[in-house]
Amino acid sequence: MRVFRAVARSLTPRVFVAVVLLVSPSAAPARQQPVPAPPRAATPYEELQTFSAVLSQIRVNYVDSVTYHEMVHAAIDGMLHALDPHSQYMSRADWERQSAFLRGDLPGVGVQVEDEEGVATVLAVGPGTPAAKAGVQPGDRIAAINDTSVAGLKPADVALRLAGPKGTTVRVRIERGPRLEPDTVSVTLKRDLLPLPPMTVSRMVDDVTGFVRLIWFGPKAADELEGAIRRLQRQGARRIVLDLRDNPGGLVDVAVDVASEFLPRGALVFRTVGRKKDASHEYVTEGDGHFRDVPIIVLINGHSASAAEALAGSLQDHDRALILGQRSFGKALEQTGFLLLPSEDVVELTIARVFTPSGRLIQRRYRGLGFAQYWSFAGQPGAAEDTLATFKTDHGREVRGGGGIVPDVSLPAPRDLPAWWSTAADSGFANAVADSVAQTLSAVAGARERWVADRQQWRERLLAPFLERVRDRLHVRAQLDSSVAERLALLLAARAAAVRWPPDGEDEVLIRSDAEIRASLGYFPRLAEYLSGSPRR
Repeated sequence: MRVFRAVARSLTPRVFVAVVLLVSPSAAPARQQPVPAPPRAATPYEELQTFSAVLSQIRVNYVDSVTYHEMVHAAIDGMLHALDPHSQYMSRADWERQSAFLRGDLPGVGVQVEDEEGVATVLAVGPGTPAAKAGVQPGDRIAAINDTSVAGLKPADVALRLAGPKGTTVRVRIERGPRLEPDTVSVTLKRDLLPLPPMTVSRMVDDVTGFVRLIWFGPKAADELEGAIRRLQRQGARRIVLDLRDNPGGLVDVAVDVASEFLPRGALVFRTVGRKKDASHEYVTEGDGHFRDVPIIVLINGHSASAAEALAGSLQDHDRALILGQRSFGKALEQTGFLLLPSEDVVELTIARVFTPSGRLIQRRYRGLGFAQYWSFAGQPGAAEDTLATFKTDHGREVRGGGGIVPDVSLPAPRDLPAWWSTAADSGFANAVADSVAQTLSAVAGARERWVADRQQWRERLLAPFLERVRDRLHVRAQLDSSVAERLALLLAARAAAVRWPPDGEDEVLIRSDAEIRASLGYFPRLAEYLSGSPRR
């Protein structure tokens, strides 16, 4: 006979009722009960037995048919998420595909994807890539690929779904803006074999200021940076704006090499501290940097992550550079891959924490937070108790840890572009407006200089007809505030410059017109005062 026990087959929450026995004062005194011993901790073998028992019960009794493969892999993902948000497991096939993708051997669309708040989010967009041409922006959230939701997928899996045979297309639905009321747009991207992007973009901003954007810490980043700054110095640069905005990080050793260009011999760049001895290391410069005496201002934002943050924190702690922009991402954990036998799958484990020279840990808190909750704090302050501890730079300036690098000078973040911008860029009529104007511009160098400076012409000849076409074809109001209107006009003007003055006309417009780059120029005359911690108001 089958007995249905409420305790075992309950469809409602269990209710535990305490039974209290009332006795009179004259009753015999109760015998003193012994204090129960604390429960014994289960051994690792017993814990594995429990796991095996649960696995077996699922296989035998669960309502749907499931395989050991999917259950074990789900358990592995959950186990790694319990460690930290950056450790991950990959099959051998996915690892090889990802390696080919990072080498530029697998056609893709030109985005780097990271997990933010449990959603696959664009961390960086490669210049000139299919994604950039379609108007995809850092911070865009990927909702679906080829009309299939990517909810719950790891960033690496999303990136691999975006990759595929050269010349094929992939339809991507993205969300932008507030999560509760996002703007949604779909773009069609044509996959291409993308070579590894250049590590740097450089240009003179004015007669004495050079600008270098470090895009990522790839294998040749330090060599490219040195070459870029030397070229700028030959053009008259006596000071440098180093742009780390949207830099997702990269190789640890390369970050040390880049920092060494700006620091003297024997300077501590950062230290890693791990459980094992070989994971703990102090990275110290081996020689005097080529540019150790060049005045530097560094730009960061909420998408400056990992090695980019370590570099910014090192230069800040040594009072070597003034940091401008917005609080950085907040990742200071180092991962390495371990091969699993016999499957030859790979587990990437966090093996160390990264500390700046002053002793700051800029990693955001993750203990006690859900996986999705952790990502929701990207670029935001850490927990209050994390920021109570203060640290001192070489000159005695006060800095704090607890979630990213806080800039010495905070600048307002640029406003998000409207979602219909991506539709307009993907449809081609944004470029059509810019290209038609480009054909009327003179190709001589003097004309390019006038175009860079003539914002009124951007608004009248580019922005106005573009907005008219948007309203007519997309049936949107397209009512813009001044800051968004300026950004759109700048993007259209840069496109026109790319057509009329290749190969660097676009960079000329974008760099010379960037609001944060222009703001940084005003701090150079008093840079020494700011870095000493006592600027006069």
